[in-house]
This record gives sequence, structure tokens and C-alpha cells, in this order.
Amino acid sequence: MQARAIFEAAVNVAKEGKLKPVPEVMIPLVATQRELAILKALVDETAQKVFAETGVTVDYTVGTMIELPRAALQAGEIAQSAAFFSFGTNDLTQTTLGISRDDAGKFLQAYSEKGIYEKDPFVTLDQDGVGELVKIAAERGKRTRPSIKLGICGEHGGDPASVEFCHRAGLDYVSCSPYRVPIARLAAAQAALKEAAK
Repeated sequence: MQARAIFEAAVNVAKEGKLKPVPEVMIPLVATQRELAILKALVDETAQKVFAETGVTVDYTVGTMIELPRAALQAGEIAQSAAFFSFGTNDLTQTTLGISRDDAGKFLQAYSEKGIYEKDPFVTLDQDGVGELVKIAAERGKRTRPSIKLGICGEHGGDPASVEFCHRAGLDYVSCSPYRVPIARLAAAQAALKEAAK
């Protein structure tokens, strides 16, 4: 139903003739390549039905959210069916650290004071743990599909230290809340300048 709505909306925009939308259909919470392959086939089938019904076609891509440690480790296989990965770093942090973001406020201050976590891992990406999974997944995904598009979505995308990490890890974009976009843009520019200066 959601895929149909995406393709119907894209076709309606394309019919107006002013824009050529290219939807990116993102499948969340996959754990295996087979799971994504089945869902991608369903998305492709839905797209073809809408195109046949309307007589209009649009280009589109299908990718996935990497939110589970298993998905990060199996990224090479998953990339066989994914044109892009968007790392859902909020959920990847929860599933990697075994901490619920909803409950973390009750104890993260004490964790920081005792040096368990240097910073709140839901504000600044845990580069040694979660970040390592991101780097592994990016590397394995690119090995399978060199053209794969890589990025993160979530509040980490507006944190300067996390943005710099994403740049070093070879990601193509970060996504965050609208009010954090100016900070993210500045952090991305600073990361690029720092790399160029090396």
C-alpha cells in the first residue's frame, strides 16, 4: 500500500511535466539479503502495476535502513538488492548497545560520570562500537556495489562530531531535523576542509 502510494504520487507529479521525480523506496529493519530481495520484488511488482495502469513510468531506486548489527555485518550480501543504505543510527545505537532511548535518560548521566560512555550515544555517535559497524557495512556494501549510496538519518546527522565521522567513513550524506541542518552543513564543510588540509 505504501509503495503504491509512492509510485502513484510520483506518476502524478511526472504527468504535470515540470518535474521528474526519482523516488527512493527505503525498506526498514532488514536482517538478511533474502528478506530485502523478497520485499524489493514486491516493490518492483507494485511499480510495474502502477506504470501499466497509468501509462507513465518513473525511475526509482530501492534500498534499506541498516538498523540491526546483523544487517551491518551482512551488508555485502544485502547490497546485492540495495541501491542505497541509510544507517538508522538511533535504532542501530539501541540494538548495538542494548539501551532503549526512551529509558536512557534515567541512567546515562551516571554512565557518563563513571566514564562508561564519554558522551550520550544518542547525541554523539559511539564511534568505537556503532561507528565500527557503520564502517564495516559501508566497506562491505561498496565492495559488492561500488555505486551504492550511503548516508545516515537521525539526530546524529546534526551532531558535528558524528558528521565528521560520517565524512571519514565515506558516507555520501547525513539527514537530520530541519533545525539542525545549518549545524550539519557547517560540520560537513569543516570535515571536508580538514581532509583537504591533510
